[in-house]
Amino acid sequence: MRKILTVLIAIIAALMLCACGRWQADEKKPLPKIPDEISRGQGKEPELVVYEVSTGKKKKMNLEDYVAGVVAGEMENYWPVEALAAQAILARTYVLEFVQDKGGSKYGNAHISTDFEEAQAWNPDKVNDRVKKAIEMTRGKVITYKGKFVKAWFHSHAGGMTATAKEGLNYKEEEPPYIAVVKSPDENAGPEGKRTWKAVFTKDELKRIIKEKLGQDTGEIAEVSVVERGPSGRATKIKIGNATVPAPDLRTALDPMRMRSTLLTSLRIEGEKVVMEGKGFGHGVGMSQWGARVLAEQGKSPEEIIKYYFKGVDIVKLWN
Repeated sequence: MRKILTVLIAIIAALMLCACGRWQADEKKPLPKIPDEISRGQGKEPELVVYEVSTGKKKKMNLEDYVAGVVAGEMENYWPVEALAAQAILARTYVLEFVQDKGGSKYGNAHISTDFEEAQAWNPDKVNDRVKKAIEMTRGKVITYKGKFVKAWFHSHAGGMTATAKEGLNYKEEEPPYIAVVKSPDENAGPEGKRTWKAVFTKDELKRIIKEKLGQDTGEIAEVSVVERGPSGRATKIKIGNATVPAPDLRTALDPMRMRSTLLTSLRIEGEKVVMEGKGFGHGVGMSQWGARVLAEQGKSPEEIIKYYFKGVDIVKLWN
């Protein structure tokens, strides 16, 4: 009887191992192809040619070294390691998707640059032990949706709610299915200027900028209003005098450091000036960096932070 029982246990164990093996095979996610321009072979860390704006020179570097500089440039290096690691996963995905989509930098014969207007902020001088740990713990990890790199959007502060790509960026293509409006835990986090902000423009200044950069004539500015809002409550169309302009385009034209978001709480005329007030800092699409900090402080992993902001995505490892 004991021998029969032993045989039965062995058979059950073998069946469980087979089932486990099948489950692991079924769970294996398709891996995106590393762009040929930077690939050093399957499973190997790519190499980049980076144009450094500060020196005007091109430099070869391993992709992870570039990512470390981005994390240090985009996020405070004393923040929780889990938040820095989430930023690393985004930065890594960003550069791979950038090279795949654009083929290279506008600066010529470089795969990407340190120009934050073209790509991402970059500050290798601020790389410290926390940043290095964040890079190491996520090494080779990227975000995919159905086997393809995602648009790895992020911003400083969501003002409590993230945006769709169309409302936050005036994105012209089909709305990415992994981008959704989510309640961000940053509403009460962060300093003035990020959590809330105020900007004042003269009427003449607005009239000139809207004419020069957006090609519309406001006429005499006697009225200003938000004409349309998107799913997150962000302004999508704004009326300034006779001109009705996309809110994200107006923000870019006016200077995103002044008009810090399109999540407007007030838009009004005071004498010869137009006053804007709002919440958050940035376009609001994808991961909020301040939201990532709060989630990290709550004990969330880098992968959990990413999946909080990007829906239905996979995080896969392309190299060790």
